[in-house]
Amino acid sequence: VDQVKQLLRYTESKQVILNFDDDGAGTRATERAIEEVTALAYRGDAQLRVLNLPSGKDPDEFLRSHSPEAYRDLAARAPLWLDWQIDQAFTGRDLDQAPDVQQVTQAVVTLLGQVSNATTRTHYGRLCAERLSKGDPRLVPLLVENLLAQVRRQRRKSPKGEDMPRQAALQPTDILDCAEATLLRLYIHANSHRQTIVAALEQRDLQFGLSHHRLLWRKILELEDQAEPGGAAAPLLTQLQDAAAETEGLLNAVGHLLQLDEKTKRDVLRAPLVISRAVDRLERVMCEKRCQHFQRLWQETDLGEEGELAQHYQEQIQAEKRRMQQIDEQSAATFEDLAQVAWVGEYYAELEQLS
Repeated sequence: VDQVKQLLRYTESKQVILNFDDDGAGTRATERAIEEVTALAYRGDAQLRVLNLPSGKDPDEFLRSHSPEAYRDLAARAPLWLDWQIDQAFTGRDLDQAPDVQQVTQAVVTLLGQVSNATTRTHYGRLCAERLSKGDPRLVPLLVENLLAQVRRQRRKSPKGEDMPRQAALQPTDILDCAEATLLRLYIHANSHRQTIVAALEQRDLQFGLSHHRLLWRKILELEDQAEPGGAAAPLLTQLQDAAAETEGLLNAVGHLLQLDEKTKRDVLRAPLVISRAVDRLERVMCEKRCQHFQRLWQETDLGEEGELAQHYQEQIQAEKRRMQQIDEQSAATFEDLAQVAWVGEYYAELEQLS
């Protein structure tokens, strides 16, 4: 982990490629390395890829008989770590044999159970179902449904991560950080949706709660206030990058929001749905905090002498719980919409243009 973090300090790219020998020992070394740094990959701090060279060679052996350009070409096409792990699950398995199919399915379910993003799980679930179907498209929908159902059961069975030690349950602060970061990133990179974000926050009376996000938001508002009406000001992203370069430490904690990776490019393309989901999560955390606040007040109330006040606190608690239930129902519908968008052909065309 320390080596990867040090690498990321010296490059703007988040891409890290593991290139061990393509033999049994190299495969085991790759799996150990992935296990060490997978938390960085899940958070989006690193884009982890795996390169296996032909004929089981290591980089030194390969470059003695091939050009640097050949190596660079292979590195550019190295699969993402999750794709590589899924390939390993299928390697050497006979899909005509029920035991092998069962082992592949269990391995895939275990991998996808550690993926927190529902859209990503749906994407890989479909890819695996297509491989398991052995070319029969009629089987794919059923296999997708079966795989994702098993993944959901596994995730419900381990809400605190007992069976999945690398994927701990998100705490309210983590959820808030993710939701706020998503809104700020979209505000910076998707200027056509800025008014939507502002309107959503104002409509629900929400503000950025984490100090580093409040700092960035104040800087954004400051830069926008300084812009002359009708003037040819530099794009907001450029101004923020200049501010970060000129003021040491100003935006250190939020510098990653000034860049887009493959996942956040997809967020830009699906901005309305992503904004809706992020605002839901932000409000959900606020409701939970208010609910806990009223519960503490109720516990401290003398029911004999302050009955009306105690009843008021109970009503507030129930109101917050009803609102959280409404938000959960909205969020479930939004997740379904996000999953559907991921399979629209135009979406992939737009993603290619962004790349």
